[in-house]
Amino acid sequence: MQDRELEERLQAALDEAQVTRRALLRRGFVAGAGLTALPALLAACGGGEEAGTGTGTAGGLTEPPANGADINIDDLIAAAKNEGAINTIALPPDWANYGEIMETFQSKYGLKLTNASPNASSAEENQAVQSLKGQSRAPDVLDVGPSFAVEGKEKGLYANYMNSYWDTIPDDLKDADGAWVGDYWGAVSLAANTKVAPLPQTWADLKKPEYKGKVALNGDPRESGSAFAGVFAASVANGGSLDDIQPGIDFFKELKDLGNYIPVDATPATVANGQTPVTIDWDYLQIAYGAEFKSNIMWEVTVPADAVVGNFYCQAINAEAPHPFAARLWQEFLYSDEGQLLWLKGFSHPARFQDMSDRGVVPQELLDRLPSAELYADVQFPTPEQNEAATKVIADGWGAVGG
Repeated sequence: MQDRELEERLQAALDEAQVTRRALLRRGFVAGAGLTALPALLAACGGGEEAGTGTGTAGGLTEPPANGADINIDDLIAAAKNEGAINTIALPPDWANYGEIMETFQSKYGLKLTNASPNASSAEENQAVQSLKGQSRAPDVLDVGPSFAVEGKEKGLYANYMNSYWDTIPDDLKDADGAWVGDYWGAVSLAANTKVAPLPQTWADLKKPEYKGKVALNGDPRESGSAFAGVFAASVANGGSLDDIQPGIDFFKELKDLGNYIPVDATPATVANGQTPVTIDWDYLQIAYGAEFKSNIMWEVTVPADAVVGNFYCQAINAEAPHPFAARLWQEFLYSDEGQLLWLKGFSHPARFQDMSDRGVVPQELLDRLPSAELYADVQFPTPEQNEAATKVIADGWGAVGG
């Protein structure tokens, strides 16, 4: 099906909600035995009301709200338009369909969106909140890995806000106080430009001579959520577990000693120009590269069966956001059916998928573009406690790999 026709069908589904139901469980993204941190995704979530169904407050908003269900969406839109702008950070346009998401938000609400440092890491996002405190160019909203979200809350960097879709978001994907909320998840995958090297089917394959000088991570695991998850997956594949990430560090040290691992951050540019022909990254990013760069590379992707590890990213609002109303409107948009489907279009798995699936608003054509269900049958997700423990081990031990 052509993209234009898919766009029309997707919009019709949003407008009419008459598409045949197909639950996430049937696609097999998550299966009972494999889940450790997201069991709520296997059960239907309640609710499903659109933003703006709350009673609202007469006369508009004078203070940034803490709960989206208690306000009228028109009041929030008016307050955001009065601010006139929103500052995002670290949102690459080709990451999880963020390009279209940002364009749609700007068009829908008429706000000027400034996206700083598109390739910044989660650690750099939190640092920007601190270093730009009180400045008009400080980020209003963030999209960070779970361990960095926990850190941001502990440091008091985030405002508490429960968007109006809160009850339809699984408990394991949100902070109880509203400091952060999971937005989408992916699984660690291996990919290769098969013009240069064969697609590795297991983590052990990466030790083979044909991968010398070719294997790259998406960043430094001390700063990057995707690289952090890559080390977790390597650990699971090499005798470790989500409780023991050290074997993953040892694995990359071995790859480095063999000359296979290269300290180059894998990005769309390095994939397209051939600098990183074999990459370890989120499935939704790798899958998108295959179509985006098909004119100059032959790109294949797999989620290796010896370690199916996933993790999610988190939305957060700067506690001292220069545009606090626009920041809350950003969350309302992202967690609406429209925003969630735009993430799904980018091959990531949005937080409210189950609720939308139960209500029959996910186009079948969009589901059919997603990877095989079997790839995700045994997916594992680290708990916040496991993430926190692993973060400390990575901080102490990654120097043997990355200096």
